[in-house]
Amino acid sequence: MNTEEAYLRCEAITRRNAANFYYGIRLLSPERRRAMCAVYAFARRVDDIGDGSLAPPRKLELLDEQAAALHARARVSSANEDDPMVVALADAYDRFDVPADAMPELIEGVRMDVEGVSYETFGELVLYCRRVAGAIGRSCFAIFALRDPDAAKRADAYRLADDLGVAFQLTNILRDIREDAHAGRVYLPSEDLRRFGLIAGGEEREAAATLARLTAAGGPNGRNGYAAEVGQLAALVRFQAARAREWFDRGVALASLLDRRSAGCLLAMAGIYSRLLDRIESEPDRALRERVSLPVHEKALVAARGMLGARV
Repeated sequence: MNTEEAYLRCEAITRRNAANFYYGIRLLSPERRRAMCAVYAFARRVDDIGDGSLAPPRKLELLDEQAAALHARARVSSANEDDPMVVALADAYDRFDVPADAMPELIEGVRMDVEGVSYETFGELVLYCRRVAGAIGRSCFAIFALRDPDAAKRADAYRLADDLGVAFQLTNILRDIREDAHAGRVYLPSEDLRRFGLIAGGEEREAAATLARLTAAGGPNGRNGYAAEVGQLAALVRFQAARAREWFDRGVALASLLDRRSAGCLLAMAGIYSRLLDRIESEPDRALRERVSLPVHEKALVAARGMLGARV
């Protein structure tokens, strides 16, 4: 497996699966675009392990294998490795100063999914978001080019990249609320479910069943007669969307530190997710019925505007 072929495999995975991110990634220079695709392809593999149909013990074994591959990446070359994602990621690490703890944190975040971790507070949810998405944000920042390479700004920039990753993940959680509930997963904090009257104390284990019931198809007067509770859940969705907006507002400031192409990439990705969040916030009831998404032409328009915005 030579490095060029490994990168081509990762780019193919990214084009096929990165419905929102690829619109921004393709604005980067070829070298940075390839490295970003390597990061995405590896992250996708880890995420697919967590979302797959294997038994939890086997999933944990596979996650351990991915962690071991990361640990051994310094010894990986195209001459001794047949895994395209590992070859490409090892080369990307060599070319760019990707934080060594980023991808391992992603694996730990997916491990939380496999182990069925629930979240009592918003702070606990933020920790999860920092692991599964903030880690990607920090990896992306390492690949981006800076307007001013002053090392003194890097600590603040990594914090902004982390914040933007949290914003993306909070948006994903709201977008996938119906799908996750029917799979038995709940990412909304229990304290907020109680605050909005959706569960009582001690009912945290029943939260997934409650959300699945409220997001099931129903008539015009409320899903299966639960109109009042559906309204409470829609109010909670709007509340969480407003929280996500705060993280977007902080994280997008990272664009001012990047060169034009890197800023265009970031603004395109953030713009698509921000517009998706707008849709969810303005139509929370729709988000409870179906997975909200943007049409292809709208994503392309947002990406183009991102590049134009980066010229300023």
